[in-house]
Amino acid sequence: MKKILVLCTGNSCRSQIAEGYLRKFAGNRAAIFSAGIETHGVNPKAIEIMKEDGIDISSHTSNLIDEYKEIDFDHLITVCDHAQENCPYFPSNAKKFHYNFPDPAKATGSALEVMQQFRQVRELIKAYTAAFIQENI
Repeated sequence: MKKILVLCTGNSCRSQIAEGYLRKFAGNRAAIFSAGIETHGVNPKAIEIMKEDGIDISSHTSNLIDEYKEIDFDHLITVCDHAQENCPYFPSNAKKFHYNFPDPAKATGSALEVMQQFRQVRELIKAYTAAFIQENI
């Protein structure tokens, strides 16, 4: 079984959304983990927009990358430039992938506009993760 780690800055939005979709699309063909170079807790808006698409990430936790040093990952996906540029040394032979998704936690505007920005990022991540699984797993 392939092991995939999704890495972001705070492991609160983008990496959590990606973890949810990767689990859905990979099924039992891969073990999926997510982490941050910091932990910010799982963003309630990320939980809400994933629930809209039938995926429950409410039991996910925000984890530090250090928690996974002993796992030999097959794939490492960074979902923001900050994580890619600031990731501490991570001993792994993982094949590395990177895509800089906009940070929905920095969305501004009315409550409706903020949620729309979360949904837009969700759709970008959904398309990316579906293609990733199809091409790599």
